[in-house]
Parts: sequence; C-alpha cells; structure tokens
Amino acid sequence: MSASPSQLKTMIDLRAEIDATDRALVKLLAYRAGLIDRAIELKPGEGLPARIETRIEEVVGRVRDSALAEGLDPELIETLWRQLIDWSIAREEQVLGTET
Repeated sequence: MSASPSQLKTMIDLRAEIDATDRALVKLLAYRAGLIDRAIELKPGEGLPARIETRIEEVVGRVRDSALAEGLDPELIETLWRQLIDWSIAREEQVLGTET
C-alpha cells in the first residue's frame, strides 16, 4: 500500500492499488493458513481440540475491535472472520481425524 486512496488520481492507478492490496491480503492469509498448519501439529501434544469456543470468541472480539479502530464495519469483519475460522477448524479436524 504505497499511496493513500485520495492520492490516486485515475481509475488505472486505483485498480493497480486494489490489485496490489489483494495480493498482500492473499499473502497474509497464506501465512495465517501456515500458522493453522502449525496448530495442527501442536494441538494433539497439548491435548487441545480443533474447536475451542472461547478462543473463537476472543479472536472475533479482537478483529471487531480492530475493525472499529480502522473505521471498518465490524459486522462485515466478523462475518469474514467466522468464515475463515470455520475453514481453519474444518481443516484441523480433517487432518486430525476428528471431523464431526
């Protein structure tokens, strides 16, 4: 993210910045998925299940707070994160063999 939105003067420039931002978001999501893979390795040794409701609510609360601080709709962010969390847990359950 090299420019503030108000600095972008043409749709070509704006679209290029959107595309660059999308690439950065995908890279961060890939990193997060790698962290989930590591959780899959660590959880059995610590006796932890894939789904931990208190942790889910902590994460959702934090991202809602972050959204508010950034001027984003917290409902949108919560919806996106719950989908991301559900995907992550399903992946953990599949790999751990604990699908419900």
